[in-house]
Amino acid sequence: MRSKPVIHVGVDGSWRDAGALEWALQESLVRREPLQVVHVIDERLRDVTVWEPEAVDVASKGLVDDVQNYLDEPQHSADGLAHTAELLVGSPARRLTEAAADSRMLVVGRRGMGTFKRLLIGSTSEAVVARAAVPVVVVPEHWRPSDHAGPVLVALDDDDDNAAVMEFAVAEATERGLPVRLVHVWDLPAVYSWDAMNVAGLSTEWAENAERHFDNVAAEWRKKYPEQSFQVDVRRGHVVDGVVTAADQSDAQLLVVGRRHHSRLVSLLLGSVTRGVLHHAACPLAVVHCMNLR
Repeated sequence: MRSKPVIHVGVDGSWRDAGALEWALQESLVRREPLQVVHVIDERLRDVTVWEPEAVDVASKGLVDDVQNYLDEPQHSADGLAHTAELLVGSPARRLTEAAADSRMLVVGRRGMGTFKRLLIGSTSEAVVARAAVPVVVVPEHWRPSDHAGPVLVALDDDDDNAAVMEFAVAEATERGLPVRLVHVWDLPAVYSWDAMNVAGLSTEWAENAERHFDNVAAEWRKKYPEQSFQVDVRRGHVVDGVVTAADQSDAQLLVVGRRHHSRLVSLLLGSVTRGVLHHAACPLAVVHCMNLR
């Protein structure tokens, strides 16, 4: 058993430019918890004729050594934190989630390509989010600590099972001295679109009900954490667009969303809202299993 929780972070050859390691280092200093950095040699490379297995291994070992040297720099090892880097072989998503199974969280990077960088996400990042039972933080490429100055924004649906998502958001906000902003995006079902008068009445009613419900949610969390500031943002529209826009407008430092899974098969398939936010969020995104309350 580990004496203290560990934050796992996955890296690849672009670790100096990917924001994942920098975000994880900041998190480790805030929480005073060590990092376990993992680089996975994709076993499929060994079957590609243009790659020499020995060359792949040598390059990967050199990468891990470089990362370890970086972790050992004084500014990254305050409070005696012993960060370590290790090399594994296998399927990257599977090995990362296995390695981080008992950790505080798993941090991975997100890369896009060219002008489509906000529309594309690496398959490893998405697979990790779908597989992991611990919270996963996905950090955009080139992220730096000064990139955002807003609150921790937590996206909530109207389900009552949001405790784990809120606990994670509150912990992140408390550590950083930030407010928590609850955002809920709603819309009327398409069946109502034919009757403009009915839509107008229902829209007002639904908006009032949503505002009232999430004001009550915020009030309950204020009782539990009286020192923490909670804000409420209820808006109408497409859920993914509304959440991403709210994060952009508030300059959120972290966006937190929940993920539910009901079976092994379903757990490998991300919900449309989670996947949409994962593809489009411009700030670091934490995906928290709704049954994972640490």
